[in-house]
Amino acid sequence: MQAGMPYARAGQSVGLLGGSFDPAHAGHVHITREALKRFGLDRVWWLVSPGNPLKSRGPAPLADRMAAAQALMRHPRVEITAIESLLGTRATADTLAALRARYRGVRFVWLMGADNLAQLHLWQNWRQIMDNVPVGVLARPGARISARMSPAARIYGMHRLAVRDSHLLARADPPAWCFINVPMREDSSSAIRAAGDWS
Repeated sequence: MQAGMPYARAGQSVGLLGGSFDPAHAGHVHITREALKRFGLDRVWWLVSPGNPLKSRGPAPLADRMAAAQALMRHPRVEITAIESLLGTRATADTLAALRARYRGVRFVWLMGADNLAQLHLWQNWRQIMDNVPVGVLARPGARISARMSPAARIYGMHRLAVRDSHLLARADPPAWCFINVPMREDSSSAIRAAGDWS
């Protein structure tokens, strides 16, 4: 295994939470803990990205974002990674394809906030994501309705798991996705940056 890549063995289920984490905040911690409980996951990896193709402004240096995330997210089943930097991938679909090729037998679940589901159809090769890994969606303030009405939600409506079956998501054959409501937190990276509390 490439240096710096996290360990996972065949049969394990690993949730992947990607983003710029610019900076990581309590909301990220909250949805990570909820995902571990609700989606039947063994582990969660944070994928701290080199940059977000949908954002015009570049994030803070990767090393700073990694250090801040590691200081904030302390859980024995959560690992902070720079996988996309190591793999040289930027698009989520490419990252998932590379991980599935490297970790044979590991069941990956892509995790996202409802705000990301609302715009998933703008992502590069977004159907490839939905078709190849289960997707766990967690409610975010102000995004519940737009997420449920999004092109991705409509197109893949017949593959949505009921909330009562959320614990089965990690073992479901894709396409499969589940939308869960969790206690809301208003934290946001953009608000933290706007307040001048981040470099």
